[in-house]
Parts: sequence; C-alpha cells; structure tokens
Amino acid sequence: MVWPPPPSTAHFFVLLSLLAAAPWHRAAAQAAGYRVVSVARARAGGQLFARLELAGAGRKPELGPDVQRLSLTARQSLQLTSFLETDSRLHVRITDADHQRWEVPQSVIPREAPRDVTLEASTGASPRSRVLSAATSDLTFTLHASPFRFTVSRRSSGDVLFDTSAALVFKNRYLELTTALPADRASLYGLGEHTKRTFRLQRNDTFTLWNADIAASNVDLNLYGSHPFYLDVRPAAGAAHGVLLLNSNGMDVEYGGSYLTYKVIGGVLDFYFFAGPAPLDVVDQYTQLIGRPAPMPYWSFGFHQCRYGYKNLADLESVVAGYAKARIPLEVMWTDIDYMDAFKDFTLDPVNFPAGPMRQFVDRLHRNGQKYVVIIDPGINVNETYGTFVRGMQQDVFLKRNGTNYLGKVWPGYVYFPDFFNPRAVEFWAREIALFRRTLPVDGLWIDMNEISNFVDPAPLNALDDPPYRINNSGVRRPINNKTTPASAVHYGGVREYDAHNLFGFLEARATHGALLADTGRRPFVLSRSTFVGSGRYTAHWTGDNAATWDDLRYSINTMLSFGLFGIPMVGADICGFGGNTTEELCSRWIQLGAFYPFARDHSAIGTIRRELYLWELVARSARKALGLRYRLLPYMYTLMHEAHTTGAPIARPLFFSYPKDVATYGVDRQFLLGRGVLVSPVLEPGATTVDAYFPAGRWFSLFDYTLAVASTTGKRVTLPAPADTVNVHVAGGNILPLQLPALTTSRARQTVFHLLVALDEDGSASGELFLDDGESPEMAGPRGEWSLVRFSCAAGRDGVTVRSHVVHNAYGPSRKLVIGKVMFLGLHSPAPPREFAVYVNGVKTANSMGGALGYQRSGALGAAQVEGLSLAVGKAFELKVVMSS
Repeated sequence: MVWPPPPSTAHFFVLLSLLAAAPWHRAAAQAAGYRVVSVARARAGGQLFARLELAGAGRKPELGPDVQRLSLTARQSLQLTSFLETDSRLHVRITDADHQRWEVPQSVIPREAPRDVTLEASTGASPRSRVLSAATSDLTFTLHASPFRFTVSRRSSGDVLFDTSAALVFKNRYLELTTALPADRASLYGLGEHTKRTFRLQRNDTFTLWNADIAASNVDLNLYGSHPFYLDVRPAAGAAHGVLLLNSNGMDVEYGGSYLTYKVIGGVLDFYFFAGPAPLDVVDQYTQLIGRPAPMPYWSFGFHQCRYGYKNLADLESVVAGYAKARIPLEVMWTDIDYMDAFKDFTLDPVNFPAGPMRQFVDRLHRNGQKYVVIIDPGINVNETYGTFVRGMQQDVFLKRNGTNYLGKVWPGYVYFPDFFNPRAVEFWAREIALFRRTLPVDGLWIDMNEISNFVDPAPLNALDDPPYRINNSGVRRPINNKTTPASAVHYGGVREYDAHNLFGFLEARATHGALLADTGRRPFVLSRSTFVGSGRYTAHWTGDNAATWDDLRYSINTMLSFGLFGIPMVGADICGFGGNTTEELCSRWIQLGAFYPFARDHSAIGTIRRELYLWELVARSARKALGLRYRLLPYMYTLMHEAHTTGAPIARPLFFSYPKDVATYGVDRQFLLGRGVLVSPVLEPGATTVDAYFPAGRWFSLFDYTLAVASTTGKRVTLPAPADTVNVHVAGGNILPLQLPALTTSRARQTVFHLLVALDEDGSASGELFLDDGESPEMAGPRGEWSLVRFSCAAGRDGVTVRSHVVHNAYGPSRKLVIGKVMFLGLHSPAPPREFAVYVNGVKTANSMGGALGYQRSGALGAAQVEGLSLAVGKAFELKVVMSS
C-alpha cells in the first residue's frame, strides 16, 4: 500500500540518487548474494521498497536452495505520521517476495504491520543506489544496488553504524547476514541470555540463542532466554545506538570484533535500529517498541527467602522466626516444588504442607506485612485422578505432535504442556490459578522450567527436528530437540515449535500475569526463568541456577546489567549461590552485593548446606548493614521502578549510562549504578579487605557515613577499605535521594518519616525525584490513578543553600500526610564550621535555626549538615533555605 503524502512533509526527507555502481563481472555476481532489480518509494516519504534477485548460483548449497526473489522494506517517519516508525527508529525488513514466512506475531510484539508494494520486474539495468534520510532523524539508510547491501549511518557525524556485506544468504531454513564494525571504536553489550565473564562483549565469541535448561553456572552457553538485541557505545561523543533482529528462531551470532554475523535457522531478517544517542535514549526507544517494563509491587523490592528442599511447614515457620529473631528484614517467603503433592501443579503435599495449616501460615504472614510466593512448572502430569489434567483434557489445551498431545517428562513424571498460543489454554491456566488461590492465597507466582525443559530427548519426526545448519546449542551443536519439546510439535493455529520455541516462556508469563491480575485486581508479581524480547511487560527474572562460587558472584553483575538493556529491570541472582556449598565469607560478600540487586532473593539447592542469612554471625551482620541501607533506599528504588516503567531505564545500570563520554567506564563491570548516581562497589574475591573502585569525575560521598570519598575533575581509581561486614556504596554529587527509615518489612518502612539526602555537585546544585502510590494498583502513573510525583532541586549561593520541591502530580492521598522530617546536605563549601544556621521554610524563619542542633561536620575542604525537626508535607510544594553565618 502506498500512502498519500501528508501536508508539509516533503521537506523532511531527502532522497538522493548516487552515482550508479560500476558494472560488475559475472565472477563478482557469483560471489555476491543478491542484486537490486527495482526500487520504489512511498509518496508519503519515509518508506523505501526494493526487489532483490539471487545473483549467480548462491552460496552454501549444502544448507538448501536459495530463495530466488526477496522483498526489502525500509521505513522511517516524521513525528507527524503515527502510522510509521518514529524519527529515532529505522526498520529494515527482508523476506521472501513470493511466499509468506514465519515472523514474530503481532500478538507478541504489537507493531506496524509489514506493507509491501508491487514493483516492476527487472529491466536488465541495475538501479541506482538510494538514500532514505528524514530531516528529523539522525539515522540514514543507504541501499546499495550492485551487488545488494545496505548501510545505516548517523547523519550528525557520518559514523557508519551497520554496514552489511554483499554475501547475504537467504534459504528456507538458513539466513546469514554480516555487518562490519569498527573494531577500534565499537563497544558492544547485550545478545543474551548467557553467563559471561565480562559485560562488554568479547571478540571471537559466538552467542547462541535457543532457550534451554542449562545451568547458569555454565559460562558462554545459551541459557533460558533469547534477546537478539545489542547496544553499541562509541567514544569521542559517547554516542550509543541499538540494533534488534526481531526473530524468534534459533540462531548463532558471531562477533569477531570487526564484524558481526547472524546465522539464523528460519523466519525473516527484521531489523530495528535505534538512534540514541545517549544509552538511556536507546533503551527508551527500544522499550517503546517492545513494551515498557511492567510495574512491580512495592513489596517485591523487599528481601526474599527461598530454598529447594524445605521439608515441611514447620521448616518454613522456623525460617520466618529465624529472620525475626536476628532482626534481619524478611519480606517474602518462597517455596520451591517441595510444597506440591508429587510435584503436581496447583496441589499441596497433604502430609508436609497440608492445606489448612498452610492457609493459616500465609494468613499470619499477611498480618505481619509479609508475602508468600510459590513455584509452578508448565508440565501437567498425565494422571486421570488429577483435576487439573482432567480439565485440561476436556478443554483440549495441550501442545500437539503428529496429531496427538505431545508426551514429555519432568518432575511429576509424564506430562503434557499447555499450548499458550491457544486462547483456551490461557483461560484454563487462569482458572487453575484462581482455584489454587482459593486454597492458598499466594501473592505471586514463580514460573520455572519454561524453556520448555524436558527430561527426555524427543526422537526426530521430520526435517524440522534436524535442520541443515546446527546452531551451537550447549556449546557442542547438540540437536535442538535435546532436553526440550520437539521442533516438529505444532501449536494452535498451525504454529511450528521450530519457529516459536523461544516464545514459550514469554507466552506463559503473559498468561500468568493476566491470571493474577484478573484474580486479585492488584499488580501482579511473576518471576520467569525463560524470557524473550518484550517479556519485561509481564515478568521479573532471576539469573537461574548459578553456583556458590566467587566466579558466579562476579558474573551476576554482567547478567543483571544485560537484562536491564533487554527491558527487564527487575532482575537478580540467587544470593549465596544455588548449587554447591557456600562459605560464610562468600555468603557475607554475596548479600553485600545482592542487597542491591533490583530483585534480592536468597535461594539454594536441595542437598546443599543451609544458607539463610541468620545462620552465620558475619553474614547476619552484613545482612543487617546492607539490607538496612536497601530499605532506607526503598523510596529511591521504587521511584526508579516508575522511571523504568515509563521510559525503560534500567534500575541497575552500567557506569557509562551516566558517563558515556568517559571511555574508562566502558569496561567497568565489577561495579554498577542504581539509577543515575548511587554506585555499588562490592568485594568479589576471597580474603579481600579492600576494593579497587573506579569513580567517574565529580564528587562521591559514602552512603554509610556521608564522608567525601573522592572529588576529582577526571575519573580515577581508588582503593577503598572493605571490612568483612561492609560494602561500599556512594552517591554522586548532584543527586537528591529520598530516604525512609529501615524496618523489617516494606510496609513498616513506608510508614516512617522521609529524609532527603542532598549531595551537592561542584557548582552547588542537585536534583532528584520521588514517586508515590499504594504500591499495588495495577496501573503505575495511569491517567486516572492515585499517585504523586515530586521533583526536588537544590542550588547553593554565597549565603547558604536552598532546596525546592515541585509537585508534578498529587493524587495519592497519603502524600498529604507523609512528611519530610530531615534534610541532610553533603558537599557544603565553608572554610570553617558556621556559627549559626538560619532555617527558612517558605520564607518564614523556623524555630530550629539554632546551629547546635544541626550537626555540622567537616569532610576535608567540604562540610555536611543536617536540618532536623522539619514537617514538610511531601505532596505540597515547599522552599527550604538554610543561611549559614560564620
């Protein structure tokens, strides 16, 4: 379809005819993949269409015949035209011109449907190259005709971001495309899910994307999720861009430093390019396409405890009591498959976890402001006495193979798997969850084994089970059917498992999210092991079956940061390690790090030593200290959740997100930021009592004692003391953090008075914000929701410092009652301790203007002071001015 030109749009697009490519010889045609035979452009601008034909005999004949004719669409748009791509996004799609192929469904990633136009057949003369470049966009698309290739470049700098080779391969079950990269300038991140030794991708590595039940303790293997997205940050201007190949088929992505090669076993080449230029811009643009992260309930930011191997209800009760006695926060108690009757979903073990006493246990948790979450797996036991199975059979909701329900094997024995492409299966799942919650009112659900994991290897049935190109599954090119459902299985609507395998966890998470929302009317909490592009709209994620090793402790930071890029900000690793036996020192250091994962859960495997945080005194001290700071930071972290939900910004971020022009931050992956300015620098080696930390330019203050740690005009490395029970956490000058007092549950912490921590930049300024709602309403910051958003700013002058609040939105009733009782200033310029502080609130001098009550202290050439005894309503604008006289 060709759209008519909207008014006043022609000047936004420049379509240039470059010099025709020189004639190329038959030998070149043989080596090349395709040639352009015709080109057209929609009159509305912003869209370019091309028809390609195979040049020569094709390549890699052992992988099957080549598709003869391809269709290419490139789209860019004006902000005025809502039906096209945004001006920060470029879409390039290449598919079979004559036959429909599998693509990620619109129901998974809603987006502009593909539009093709009828193009003339080849005229015998090669068309000229074409350029598509919107005046409002920094992305330029160039179609090179003979032989076919395309480039994407940045208009502002001329930097080439994506530069394909001419050797395009497009077969029925094998696609290959290579892009050149500037090896000396490109820093790549993403392409998951894998456990990696570094956050920045290392050259000469292959990233296999095929969801598999492989323990996360295995480095460099394909794991539970597939995210064919990468972020590229380049020095000088610190400009970043993103690239997504929206394809759910299995693939290898080979990164050679100077090139990136996609080798995909099906689907189409559906590329999206995101202009940035800031890293935060890229994730904003990316999540605008794939969907914003789901808001997580406030309670989910508390500390969670789980173990595979809790023996009975008394065991659970003793753990809850142990945390209370040790005065360590415990928000959520979890139970692994132990609670089930013979490992069957939606059942309770009648001996060890009987329904009546379990309901009483959960009721007690709720009265104490605590929550309860259990695991469910997708496999439904084939058992005629099992109600869930009987109802599933009646509704015909299971995955098929060769005309009958596919029979797999998991924890309960032989199972059928719900087919979440089937609307009846989604309804069935929701009814089973609702029925189960009538017995046990769980607060969230943990969906595991959903890659799909299978304890048997299905025998091949047809060619789909053994494609001509073997991706590097499990690092040894094992068959794609191994330990999962067969590729020849068929979903509702004729969808082949071969194409949709990587979508199962996404679909189950969406169904579970919808079921909890319908049953509770509250904001759902779902934790999924398997994920795909866009899963963050429905679920949180943990990094899977790690091990109690120092290596796994370090690697957890890399995976956490990667999932922030993927639009799944609520992520964390099993604290103290899942498999193997931890040690007191390792567990102590792990809670010091894990207390600052967005999702903080202790979880361990059956047969390993217990590792609840109160069992070792050193671990308990570390937990009280680190979790105490986490709970003080809860208002800040929850505000970051609001930012993530509205802009896609990760909660835990690499340093270069805040300092993209500082090239030294590009390789930092032993530290991370919470938001833009809270820096966590954990100990990651045994026996260490110091930590080598990198601090970007600026001021950095300790969040434990408020001392100035670093003040530098350039980035620098600093060796910090790190006693056995202490983690280093700092705030950057220029930030205002909303804080509350620590407590053993989030509900109690939320009732305490607010504090503002104002860390001044070199110029005496700082800013921050606070988001408030009830923490459980389904919408977060919806147009008719009850929520408040307050922005704070600070400026220092010759005579003092002034903090102002600006109430952006104020519909959350309690914000009118909640008050700020204390403001702490860090980084005050004062040659000597001031003799007196005069405190003015909205221009009126207050009674607490006596210097002796204000707690001034020196930190090198700077000072810190706190103003207490305030009663500033959070939901009402104020101006607080502190005048200092010496």
